[in-house]
Amino acid sequence: MFDLFLQFVVNGLVNGTFYALSALGLTLIFGLMRLVNFAHGEFYMIGGLLGWVVTQKLSMDFFSGLVVVVAVMAAFGWLLDRYVIVRIRDKGPEPGILLTIGLAIFLTNTALMLVGTAPQKVLAPVPSTPLLLGPIIITEVRLFAIAVSIAAIVGARLLIQKTKLGKAMRATFQDATAASLVGINTASIYASTFALGSALAATSGMLLGSIYVAQASIGGLISLKAFVVVILGGMGNFAGAILGGLILGVAEALWGGYVQTGTVDMVGFALVILILFFRPYGLFSVRAERA
Repeated sequence: MFDLFLQFVVNGLVNGTFYALSALGLTLIFGLMRLVNFAHGEFYMIGGLLGWVVTQKLSMDFFSGLVVVVAVMAAFGWLLDRYVIVRIRDKGPEPGILLTIGLAIFLTNTALMLVGTAPQKVLAPVPSTPLLLGPIIITEVRLFAIAVSIAAIVGARLLIQKTKLGKAMRATFQDATAASLVGINTASIYASTFALGSALAATSGMLLGSIYVAQASIGGLISLKAFVVVILGGMGNFAGAILGGLILGVAEALWGGYVQTGTVDMVGFALVILILFFRPYGLFSVRAERA
C-alpha cells in the first residue's frame, strides 16, 4: 500500500515539475507587467507543435530543435509586446484580458488550420524504457524531461537574480517610473520579460510533447492549469509558482490514483476555491507582496 502511495507521489511530482515550468512564464509576465495572459497555453501549444516540426519533419536532434523553438518563441513574444501589447499598456486590466483572449482564439484556430486536430509526437532523445528505482517505476524520457525542466527553472532564476537584465526586470517590477528615471529602458524590459515567459511556455510544451503528445487544441487546458498554479503560489511569486505546480501535480495524482481518474481536472479548481476562501493572495504570498 505504501509503495503504491509513493508511486502516486512521484508521478505527481513529475507532472508538478512540468506544471511549474509552464506556469513560470505566466507568473513572470503578471508579476512584472501586470498582464493576465490568457494566451499562455497557446504559447505552450505552439512550442509543442514546433518541436514536432523540427524533430520529425526537419530531422533535427532534440537539443538543436529546442534551441530553435526557444529562439523562435522568444522572438515572437518580444515582437508581440513591442508592436501589439504596448498599445494597451497602462490602460487597465480589461484591454489586456480581451487582447490575450483574442490572441488565444487566433493562435488556436491558426494551428488547427495548419496541422489539424491530430496529436503529434516530439521525437525524444532517450527511449521510453521503464526504470525500476526501488519500489518506483519511471521511464527514461520522464527523467530526461525532469532534468531539462529543472535546468530551465534554475536558469530562469539565475537570469532574474544575477544578470543585469534580471536586475533591471526587478527594478521595473518595484517601480517602473523610478527605473526609467535612472536610465532603464522599461519598454525593452517589458518586451524581454514577455519573450522569456513565451520561451518558458514553449520549452514546457516541447518537453511534454516528447512524453505525451502535442496538439493544437491543448492550449485552453494548459492555460487553466497554469492559472491554478499561480493562484496557489501567489500571483507574481516565482518560488510560489514552483511549489504550486508540485502541489497541484501531487494532488491530481493522489485523486486519480485513489478516487477517479476521469475527474482529476477538477482537483485544481477545488484547490483554487479553497485558496480564495482562506488565503486569497496565495499560499506563499507575504505581506509585502500583497501590498
